[in-house]
Amino acid sequence: MATYHLSAKTISRSHGRSATGAAAYRTGARIADERTGIVHDYRRRQGVEARLLILPDNAPDWASDRARLWNAAEGAETRKNSTVAREFEIALPAELDAEQRQRLAVDFARELVLRHGCAADVAIHRPGRAGDSRNHHAHLLLTTRRLTAAGFTEKTRELDDLKSGEIGRWRARFAEVQNARLREAGVEARVDHRSLEAQAIDREATIHLGPAATALERRGIPTRLGENNREVQAGHAERQGEAEAQHEAEQKRPAEPPAAEAKARTPAQENIIQALRAKTARLYPTAVLPPPLEAAFAEPSPTRPHSPPETTEAERQRRADEAEQAQWRREAERQALLRADIPALEREWSEWTDHREWLARHESPSATGLADRWGELAQAQRAATAAGQALDALEAAYADWRQVHKRGLLLMAGLPGSPRREVPAWEQRLTEARTTLEHAQAALAAAREAYDARLPAAEREARQRAEDRRQQMAALQGRIEARFGLIQRAKAAQEAERERREAEAHTRAEAERQQREAEQRKIQEPERLPAEPPAPKQEPPKWVIPVQRPKPRYPAPGG
Repeated sequence: MATYHLSAKTISRSHGRSATGAAAYRTGARIADERTGIVHDYRRRQGVEARLLILPDNAPDWASDRARLWNAAEGAETRKNSTVAREFEIALPAELDAEQRQRLAVDFARELVLRHGCAADVAIHRPGRAGDSRNHHAHLLLTTRRLTAAGFTEKTRELDDLKSGEIGRWRARFAEVQNARLREAGVEARVDHRSLEAQAIDREATIHLGPAATALERRGIPTRLGENNREVQAGHAERQGEAEAQHEAEQKRPAEPPAAEAKARTPAQENIIQALRAKTARLYPTAVLPPPLEAAFAEPSPTRPHSPPETTEAERQRRADEAEQAQWRREAERQALLRADIPALEREWSEWTDHREWLARHESPSATGLADRWGELAQAQRAATAAGQALDALEAAYADWRQVHKRGLLLMAGLPGSPRREVPAWEQRLTEARTTLEHAQAALAAAREAYDARLPAAEREARQRAEDRRQQMAALQGRIEARFGLIQRAKAAQEAERERREAEAHTRAEAERQQREAEQRKIQEPERLPAEPPAPKQEPPKWVIPVQRPKPRYPAPGG
């Protein structure tokens, strides 16, 4: 039975991990970390079936080198706690063969790359010797930044925000892709990404063990998670056994005789049964009871073998009309393909492809941007920051002025040239700066309150725009594929028509050449009289007596 598993994880420096080490371990490769100087060599690792790099269309050439790609991803992050990679771990169905499992993992990774513009390193692992033989899985290691011709650019923040629901949509999408591959392979099993509660399945879920608990369990050391899963599995097996036993008991229970059954029925049940029988007889006026036994054992009357119904003239005419219409549609389609302007179709297809790539590179606006689309909150924050900086600068200048005129401030304000006369002006400027800061902070609070009020609607609008963009991408992809198919059919039809015309021209030229040669031979040869037919051979009649011939005379011996 196919199972579903998709988990999204992050590779962060705060946990002592690196993108180069993660990529080398998952793909069984050797990568030297240029930032730390550590060489990660896992070339002797077993169990890696395939490893592939999936890159955007405009990725630079150096990105095809796994070591350069992940060293560049490490170099793009500067903080000591940066998230340097993101991993999607997916389970691959054991019902598919190796080629089909690889196609499933690569197609899902290609969709991730197309939507988010990042690079993906796909590593497909076979089941371990000590584990479940059906545990085929793949690790999809993604870069946290979009990869363009200029290198790594902005971060894929949409995969970090849990409110965006992007991970949930990818979980549902992987279930759709996996079910499509199972359907193509003729496998009846299906998977569902939803929880058991959402699927209305009365069964307790198990807990994922993780690498540490799995390693302990394989060494024979029981763990708390393992014991809990074993209890859940035992309870599920017990409930399933009870259900099967109850089902078998119900099947073995002897049926009540007809009299007892009729006696056990209540009047209401009898009325319902009679009403249903009457309705059945009214809807289907045929004999519903079996014939008598003697009629069942009687010899069947000789009947003629069943012959197919004869086709009427109207049916033959209808079929002929349908065939003629189908022929007319095929001919009309062929003429349309012959008249098609292939360069114009290719230009339109190229424009649609460029538009699809542009949509893939430019994400829909986020909820925060929609909630503050006019920049009121940002402007209020900048004004508050500027007011605070101005007040700090003014207070620092006033402190410096008092330090310079420390002695002069001891003089009375009434004396000519006394610095104390300037103190009220400084205090007035400080008061104005504080008032400006208070107004800016009040405006910032009001803008933030308005932003919080607009945020729920902005989140709904962002989700709607994201869904519209997804539908637009799907429709654009459908148009691109349909146009590509039309171009291929038009090329094939025009090529076939060209070959047919060349064959006809060749045949016509050959016939004309043969006719000219025949006429030339007719002119050059003189006219000949027809030869007289030879006289028929006359045979003697059968009744003529043959004449005896005289015997030859031989000379005497010695004469």
